[in-house]
Parts: sequence; structure tokens; C-alpha cells
Amino acid sequence: SMLKEKCQMTDGEWEERQKTRQLEMEAVSKALAVLSGDDAHDLFTKTFNPSFVQVQSGAEMSSRRTAAARVLELSAKKFHSPYLSALATKVKLDAFERVKKAIDDMILQLGNEKAAEIKHKDFCVDEFNTNTAQTETKEREKTDVAAQIEDLALTIKTFSEELDGLKAEIAEMQVQMKRAGEDREKQNKEFQMTVSDQRSTVKLLNAALEVLQDFYGKKEAFLQRQEPAGPPPPAGFKEYKKNESSGGVMNLIQSIIEDAKAMEAEATRSEEDSQKAYEDFVKETNASIETKGKEIVNKSEEKAKSEVALVEAKATQESVVLELEQLANYNTELHQSCDFIVKNFDLRQQARDEEVEALNQAKAILSGAKY
Repeated sequence: SMLKEKCQMTDGEWEERQKTRQLEMEAVSKALAVLSGDDAHDLFTKTFNPSFVQVQSGAEMSSRRTAAARVLELSAKKFHSPYLSALATKVKLDAFERVKKAIDDMILQLGNEKAAEIKHKDFCVDEFNTNTAQTETKEREKTDVAAQIEDLALTIKTFSEELDGLKAEIAEMQVQMKRAGEDREKQNKEFQMTVSDQRSTVKLLNAALEVLQDFYGKKEAFLQRQEPAGPPPPAGFKEYKKNESSGGVMNLIQSIIEDAKAMEAEATRSEEDSQKAYEDFVKETNASIETKGKEIVNKSEEKAKSEVALVEAKATQESVVLELEQLANYNTELHQSCDFIVKNFDLRQQARDEEVEALNQAKAILSGAKY
């Protein structure tokens, strides 16, 4: 904004100076048109400084005026300068010293205008260079922030996908853990039933075995204690003996009891292994869920930071775009203010130098120099 204000002030000063000079030229031209009439010429001739007239002869003065006016008129046509044209007319009418003073004033004015134009041109060159450098910097910044926005958007997308994946994994582990608990409960019920059945079987078989053992044990003892008395038994009765198959039955029952106990022991071991496996699975699953939960927290924090950075980057992008627009607008204003000056600078400087040279030549002629 400071550069813009400076440029606007310079433009204003230049336009005001040109306008003032043009108005001055018009006023001088009108005044000289009045003074260049025959009546005015006769009047001026009568009122010239007597001492000055005595020193200079009429013919010599006329010759100098004509030569000086000719130089100024040629320069006026060449440079399209109404001021030089007006000065040429003034040379024909006014006193030499006043004409010389007018020439000096114009030389000074041209010198000031030359310096002002040089300053304006230097200002334009500096401003164009600065504007170009700032625009290039902002364009690079625009490219960088666009890449940053793209990277942040991709990072946020990746975090979102990873968070969705972690949440899905946790949900799946929770489902698996629930199913494992249901299976474990079912297995435990089967185990309890198996143990109950086996224990009931053992209890039943033990009861049967006790009955058989009791019967066969008492019968054998009774037979061993009985002695023959009286006459021998009548023919036809054989000696009573233990059923030979009774031992096999009891052994079979005992074997079944042992198998039932072994089955119960095996079922117990299997139940303990299953319970331990279930507990280990639950422990590992919970640990995994906890780990993934921490990952979710960390990734959520990183995602949030990236989202904040994305908002800031987009704000920076908007600011850079706005600054580039302002630089482009200022560049347009610079071209409007500076293109004519920069493009025609050398020609205008040369023309102004030649104007000064013509003025010095006219002044020298008026002072008596020969050309």
C-alpha cells in the first residue's frame, strides 16, 4: 500500500506539473500575441532603455534578435514546444536582459523537469523490479502451499482410513471374544454333564459291585464253615459251588468304573486346558484392543493436528492469492503510470537536452556570439 501511495503521489505531482506548465504556456502565448502587434512594437521601441540603445546599434540588435528568434523557432518546431515558440516572439519584442532572464528560467525549469523525470523513471524501474520479485516469491509460496494442502489432505484421508480399520479390528476382536465366551460356556456345561454322568455311573457301578461282592463273599464263607452231620445226603444233589462267571462280571464292572474315572479325569484336564486357552485368548485380545485403542487416540490427535494445519494452509493460500491479485493490480497501475516515461525516456531526455542547448545558443547570440 505504501508503494501504491507513493506511485499515486508521484503521478499526481507529474500530472499537476504538466497541467500547470500547459496553462502557463497558453497564458504566455496569449500575452505575447497581444504584445506582438504593431502598436505594441512601436511603443516598446520608444520605451527601451536609452543607455542600452546607445550602446547597441539598431541594425546589430535587430540582427541578434532575428538570429536568436530563428534558433528558438526552429527548436520550437522540432520539439513541438509552444513555450519555445512564445520565447522566440518575446526575443523579437522584449529587452535583451529580460529575454536572457526568461531563457535562464526556462533552462532551470527544463533541468528540474529532467531531474524529476529521471527520478520518476528510477522509481518506475525500482517498483517494477520489486513488483516482479514479490510476485515471483508469492507464486513460489502459492505453489508450496498448494502442495502442502494436497499432502495434508492425503494425510488426513490416510488417518481416517487407518482409524476406520482400527475400529473395525477392535469390533471384530470383541465379536470373537464374545463368541469364545459363548463357546467356553457351552463347553463347560458339556464338561459338567460329562463329569456328572461319569460320577453317577461310577456310583451306580460301585453299588452293584458291592451287592455282588457282599453276596458272593457271604456265600463262600458259609459253605466253608458248613460240616456234614448225620447221614450222607441223598443221592442226586451235587455239591454247591461258586458261579464261575461271577468273578468275570465283577471284574467287568470294576473295569467300567475305572474307565469312567479315567474319562472324568480326561474331561477335567481338557476342561482346564480349554479354560486356560480361553483366559489366554481373552487376555491377549484385551491387550490387543488396548493397544489399538491407544493407536486410535494417537492417530486421532495427529489427524486433528493435520486438520488444523489444513485450515491454516487454506487461509494462507487465500491470503497469497489475494496478495498476488494486489500485486497484479499494482503492476497494471505501474504500467499506466510508467510505460510512456520508460519507453520514451531516452528520447525525452535527449530532446530536453537539445532544448537547453538551443536556449543556450539563443542566449549566446543575444550576448553577441556569432554562429
